[in-house]
Amino acid sequence: MKRSARKEDIESVFSIYMDEAVNPYLGHDPMKMDQFIGVYSQLLSSKAFYVYETDNSIAGFYKADRYPGRASHVAYIGTFAVAPKHHGTGMAKEMLENEITELRNQGILRIEIIVESDNEKAVRFYKKMGFEYEGTLRKFYKRSSSPNYIDDYLMALVF
Repeated sequence: MKRSARKEDIESVFSIYMDEAVNPYLGHDPMKMDQFIGVYSQLLSSKAFYVYETDNSIAGFYKADRYPGRASHVAYIGTFAVAPKHHGTGMAKEMLENEITELRNQGILRIEIIVESDNEKAVRFYKKMGFEYEGTLRKFYKRSSSPNYIDDYLMALVF
């Protein structure tokens, strides 16, 4: 079940965010909790950061936000992650399907995501969910553990 993230969720979110199977595909390199507090504060202050609970524990999280003004019919989903123990269980599909339904019910006509080009599993997942490739953001992403920049793909689901 989706709910707005709260301050007290930081430890659960941190453990998922920093997991070696998850972290390479999120926006920040591995860090200690005292550094993550600032990142988490920004996510909370967006008022668009959500956790997804199952069995009274956090199974994943994401940010879903509408663009303002003339693009208010467009939403962006990012920082999308599922706890490794839920990988392969359909949890990501459930989370994304629920959010897509909610956004559509709010009048959203387009949902955008950005996914790292080397995250083949995520690219396949989003395609399976109906997102289409729209372009490449060249040398958009850089992990501190790699000397190379990574292209990101812009993908969208249009209703």
